[in-house]
Amino acid sequence: MKGIHHLNCVKIVSPLTDNVCGHCLLLSENDKLVLIDTGIGLLDIQNPKERIGQQLIDIVGYRFDEDQAAVRQIEKLGLDPGKVTDCVISHLDNDHTGGLADFPQATVHIGAEEFENFNAGNPRYLKTPLAHNPAIKTYQKSDSDWFGFEARKISAGISTGIFLIPLFGHTLGHCGVALKAGEKWIFYIADAYYMRVELNDSNHPVNDLARMRADDNDLRIATLDKIRNLVSSHPEIEVFSYHDAGEFKIA
Repeated sequence: MKGIHHLNCVKIVSPLTDNVCGHCLLLSENDKLVLIDTGIGLLDIQNPKERIGQQLIDIVGYRFDEDQAAVRQIEKLGLDPGKVTDCVISHLDNDHTGGLADFPQATVHIGAEEFENFNAGNPRYLKTPLAHNPAIKTYQKSDSDWFGFEARKISAGISTGIFLIPLFGHTLGHCGVALKAGEKWIFYIADAYYMRVELNDSNHPVNDLARMRADDNDLRIATLDKIRNLVSSHPEIEVFSYHDAGEFKIA
């Protein structure tokens, strides 16, 4: 039995909108569970000042609710969180990785450039999400192609094809994730855009936030152009980001 569950694992209130989500995916196959990004974790929610810090909480606008933690949502689905064997991570910002500590036995899958960026001391990253020293598997540059994008096949022990798709700019190793659901492709683009409006409105205020948060804004813009072309050329592919609550409702 295979399944794909859409989970909202973050609540943020920002000056742009009071409904910013954290759109994670849970893949279930036979006796295995695989998470694609993990959101804010249970330990973060229970100890936010210690694990995140009051300054970042205030800057981002986090709102905390235990029911939103991926581990709690998995339990409510009637599934066993202990069967989460693998977590595929788009990038190592804490709102995508805080939940890793709730699945301490899971292998973390990450692009090699992103892990290098993390280890280079980039101040954007918190150390707490990886403080439990999980097994980490990194993925190097690949010659494989997915609709004009480089594709790095993930080895997570399930038959569903999962690919890291480099979408650099937001961070120096930021990736999206492509996966095949039956005959349909799903393309999760993480923070390559915060809101879908960025694809067609360069004057929307969210563009300023995206620019300020980018490690390399020129790369971010080039990535956006590639996503625009894909959306235009392949409307059959389901494309969505991490933070756009409208896309979460559609999914």
